[in-house]
Amino acid sequence: MQVEQLHPWPTTTAEAEAVQDRLRGHVELTGPDTFSLVAGLDVHYHGDSLTAAAVVLDAGTMETVEEVTAHGRVAFPYVPGLFAFRELPALVEALERLTLTPDLLVCDGYGLAHPRGFGLACHLGVLTGLPALGVGKTPFVGTHEPPGPERGDWAPIVHEGAVVGRALRTQREIKPVYVSQGHRVSLDTVTDQVLRLAPRYRLPDPIRRADHLARHPG
Repeated sequence: MQVEQLHPWPTTTAEAEAVQDRLRGHVELTGPDTFSLVAGLDVHYHGDSLTAAAVVLDAGTMETVEEVTAHGRVAFPYVPGLFAFRELPALVEALERLTLTPDLLVCDGYGLAHPRGFGLACHLGVLTGLPALGVGKTPFVGTHEPPGPERGDWAPIVHEGAVVGRALRTQREIKPVYVSQGHRVSLDTVTDQVLRLAPRYRLPDPIRRADHLARHPG
């Protein structure tokens, strides 16, 4: 698949924030609600180098139909809110190695639930034009009440007076994940898809498989 190069990779905090500010207006918060091919994306660090993995699943059978990796070096400093710029070059390279074009990107990270309203899931969604959502393991911005104990219970995440995501219980009495829209999906669709893609474990299967591949690319 092809990824549109909408900007050069920034090297400073000011450049990165300017990219986020410029692209934030391209985010769409409605789109399809059914998907045939779903790609999980994750990155694993090995010192100053990293491996990005993309694993495409058949959404009906949950079988893996394609998987690729890309290796790179960390080229952007760790700055809260700009973490995506450490991972985007390798993730884009991995996506471009896919022979299939997924219908949905499931990112290990955040979308609207981000200090500037433009996390990794938003960025990848805008660059690819594909529906994208973010799944975080820990809360990042905003506040929320504890969701109920049952699978499917959720509570809104509110940041600066706006709902930016949900704390979602994917398994009974297991700590929630933090989901948000990236691009071309509604928050209800994000919630439904994360639940459907996490039938047995806390994290959705596409992310779990991408994490394993990034850790063990051989």
